[in-house]
Amino acid sequence: MKQLNSKPIVPLPGSHFIRHAVRAIVTRGEEILLLYTARYDDYTLPGGGVDEGEEIEVALSRELLEETGAESITHISPFGIYEEYQSWYKPDFDNVHIISHCFVVDICGSFTEPQMESYEQANGMRPVWLPIKDAISHNRETLANSNKKGQSIYRELAILETVAKEIMGLNID
Repeated sequence: MKQLNSKPIVPLPGSHFIRHAVRAIVTRGEEILLLYTARYDDYTLPGGGVDEGEEIEVALSRELLEETGAESITHISPFGIYEEYQSWYKPDFDNVHIISHCFVVDICGSFTEPQMESYEQANGMRPVWLPIKDAISHNRETLANSNKKGQSIYRELAILETVAKEIMGLNID
C-alpha cells in the first residue's frame, strides 16, 4: 500500500509500542460514511485497532459493524497506510506508533444499530453520511479554532483530503 503521510514521520521522545489499526473509506457519490465525535467536534473514518492474531479484513468488518452497524462489506481494496506517533496515556509506554491500514470498501445490505464501546458512547460518537467537502471544512475549522480537538484530527484530515482528491476527483483547496 502507498504511504499517505505527506511528510516523513518523526518518532516522539521516549518509549513506544506499535499498534496496527484499520480505517474504512465508504463513499456514495460525494458523500462519505464517517463518525462524528461530540467530545472532539470532529469527523473520523470508521475503524480501530487490530486485535492480536486478528486478520486485517476481519478487523475492518468488525470495526464497521461496531461503529456504523454495517452488517456486510464487499470489494475491499487497499488504499494506503498512514503512520503517526501519539502520546500514550498508560504508564507502560510514553507513546504509541499507530500504523493505520486504509481500505476502500462497499457496504452490502442493511445496517443494524451500532455497537459502540462505552468510551465511544461517552464521547458522543455516531455514524453519519455527509459530503466529504463538509467534513474536511469542519475538521479544518476544528483544528484551527478548537481546544477540544483530539490527536487523531491530523490523521483524519490528511486521509480525507487524499480521498477527496484521488478517489472522488474533487478540488478541495
